[in-house]
Amino acid sequence: EQHTVEVGKKYVDLTPSEFDLLAALMTVPGRAYSRLELLDRIQGVAYEGYERTIDVHIKNLRSKIEQVPNEPHYIQTVYGVGYRFVRAQ
Repeated sequence: EQHTVEVGKKYVDLTPSEFDLLAALMTVPGRAYSRLELLDRIQGVAYEGYERTIDVHIKNLRSKIEQVPNEPHYIQTVYGVGYRFVRAQ
């Protein structure tokens, strides 16, 4: 099973976790999701891991889909909440 997305005019391969995370964020663009909500959606409710694991997945995902990963346009941090996806203009 492939986990490929089109970014601009190129195709980018994602890991299954990155793909599931992006799909979860894109469910309702603009909505902020907590780390725990995102972990539940990509790992399952029974996942006992560390909540900050999601930060690593976000960092890796940004490095693949953002033009400037340190200045994200698509996946934004919502301080005190978590992350949200913003559609391209």
